[in-house]
Amino acid sequence: MNRFHWILACSLPVITLLVTVAIYPSLPERIPTHWNAAGEIDGWGSKPMSFVMPGVMFGLLGLLSVIPWLSPKQFEVDTFRGTYAFIVALILVFMGFIHILTLLPALNIQVAFNKLIMSAMMVFFMLLGNVLGKVQRNFFVGVRTPWTLASERVWTETHRLGARLFVATGVLGLVATLLGLTIWIPIALILICSLGTVGFSLVRYKQLERRGEL
Repeated sequence: MNRFHWILACSLPVITLLVTVAIYPSLPERIPTHWNAAGEIDGWGSKPMSFVMPGVMFGLLGLLSVIPWLSPKQFEVDTFRGTYAFIVALILVFMGFIHILTLLPALNIQVAFNKLIMSAMMVFFMLLGNVLGKVQRNFFVGVRTPWTLASERVWTETHRLGARLFVATGVLGLVATLLGLTIWIPIALILICSLGTVGFSLVRYKQLERRGEL
């Protein structure tokens, strides 16, 4: 799956660029660039700005591609290369989806923007949580706190907990979004998940430190 995910990751910026080029003649001179909490367009940009996201995707792919080479010994990304490739592909899929979604209103195709974005984000959390426990200690991917980086045990336990929290956040947030509940529910879940995971790494490290088990 490592090769498949890298092929997918490399293809996504190209596909996104080609789609943008194909629809560019149909775009108006001003395109939506920002939506408020109510899902209403409150920001506009010039037509050429439609190429910003594909450019960012190419740049991010280049950066993420060299990270395995940049990783120092004992913190190598190579130890979980397949999982890393999946995460890279997942990030680019999410970015490509957002880009296409932002162009639809410019083509007079009306969508429930906030609902679709939040749904996609919750699916992202679920899929990321599904592999988070496989991420080995490194400086670039995962829950990188001073305490997880200082202890292999704290890293492992934090990521096992984080995996469950990410999946739970994704499931509950997706249900809340599909039911049409306030957008602040999934946002609150994301904050709880993030702060809970980071907080656990600190508390667990201090527990092990007091016991002399580090």
